[in-house]
Amino acid sequence: MSEPDFRCGFVAVVGRPNVGKSTLVNALVGRKVSIVTSRPQTTRQRVIGVASTERAQLLFVDTPGMHRHEKHALNKLMNRSAQSSLADADVVLVVVEAGRWTEEDEDVLARAQAAGRPVMLLLNKIDRIRPREAVLPMLQEAAARGEFAAVVPISAERGENLARLRELLEAAVPEGPALFPPEQWSNRDERFHIAEVVREKLMRRLRDELPYGLAVEIERLGESEQGRLEVGAVVWVEREAHKAIVIGKGGEMLKAAGQAARLELKARFERPVHLEIWVKVRERWTDREADLKRLGYDGD
Repeated sequence: MSEPDFRCGFVAVVGRPNVGKSTLVNALVGRKVSIVTSRPQTTRQRVIGVASTERAQLLFVDTPGMHRHEKHALNKLMNRSAQSSLADADVVLVVVEAGRWTEEDEDVLARAQAAGRPVMLLLNKIDRIRPREAVLPMLQEAAARGEFAAVVPISAERGENLARLRELLEAAVPEGPALFPPEQWSNRDERFHIAEVVREKLMRRLRDELPYGLAVEIERLGESEQGRLEVGAVVWVEREAHKAIVIGKGGEMLKAAGQAARLELKARFERPVHLEIWVKVRERWTDREADLKRLGYDGD
């Protein structure tokens, strides 16, 4: 992957919360790089998904959703992480929801354009637009919002028009050697992805009861003599009341989330998994820089 005409570059994927950025990155990479839920701000840290072909290596930077309100140190850190991704990018993908344009979308677009990088505007979730002919005027309206390298209608969930998007991106990134081995699909290690799987299963089950200050830390990761993956995870919450919510009546909530996580990890690592989860309280961890860094939230 070091031929003179080979291309490699960073593609920052930005947008307001819950527009489908992580779904898009997973689809483009062909692996589950980032967890996906219906909750805004599911993605909290910058994750790079690596998509390698014979012609190019695209490094998709999945970022936290940009938002206006910075109530906690964690919110500020997520915004800072998304902003720094713009500065490092070769191309910026601004993801919006087809048929919907908000002030937050306007803010994200302004930040992306201020970074001075080529910007492609993606209208996601076009599969939900009826009649389908209504997509054309949406594209025309979107194109009038600024100078874009391309305006592309897509459905990340259904894979619509993603092949065309890949072609555009491979042509847009600079010539250069691959930065990751072709078999590598993420810049994050096993501990990170295991913690994210556990957090995803909790988020999907807790839904409206979900405490904002919920994080997962892998304290133990090893292998038994029989080849079984041994995982010890801690779920951090900010209040005792939140601990009771996460555990659930009779421990049923935590048990169900743990079982779902174990099954996904078993399929991912293709071997048996023993997963133990504890829930612990650390008050106001979302406002403590030291706690954020210890849990891997660096904002860079």
